[in-house]
Amino acid sequence: MARKTGSHSEITGPRIRAAAEHLFARHGYAAVSMRQIAAEVGVQAGALYLYTPDKQSLLADLMRAHLEGLLAACAALPEAPGPEARLAQFARFHIGYHIERPDAVFIAYMELRNLEPANFAAIEALRRQYEDRLEAILRDGRAAGAFTIPDTKLATLALIAMLTGVTNWYREGGRLGRAEVEAIYADMALKAVGATGIAG
Repeated sequence: MARKTGSHSEITGPRIRAAAEHLFARHGYAAVSMRQIAAEVGVQAGALYLYTPDKQSLLADLMRAHLEGLLAACAALPEAPGPEARLAQFARFHIGYHIERPDAVFIAYMELRNLEPANFAAIEALRRQYEDRLEAILRDGRAAGAFTIPDTKLATLALIAMLTGVTNWYREGGRLGRAEVEAIYADMALKAVGATGIAG
């Protein structure tokens, strides 16, 4: 495919992914064409295929990059002492990480239905890895008598839904700052599992 002179050095994968993320989040995956993505970047549509096989691969790559980044950042957290501190830490981390990436979060949750089976399985496996980190905290807390929860899997899904929901309403410069939102949500997470302590 022909492309603009100099475009090979100027148009990179990250720019294409950023444009696709923006458009998918604003209009939905199904409504966005490769031609629209190319226009957002400023190249001919054919140039996109130098960087991605098709739109489906682009969607899966966006989700994979988001979840792999999330897992890496979570794994890098310092060890917290005890299940209550670990849950508070997880809640604060989840809020802080997701507030920074509302478009990626929206796509990761709302566009799962548009993934082809193989891509869906790969993305779901990454999501389960993250959920498993939280469920391990809840299991440890229940075993230690610190949490009162009848089903750790259900509690895991409920907590993640609650924490992720912050991206729907949080706006920088609003009534509550990030630190306050993180602290409030951490406290609510602890109370939701019947923790005997509160977030510090």
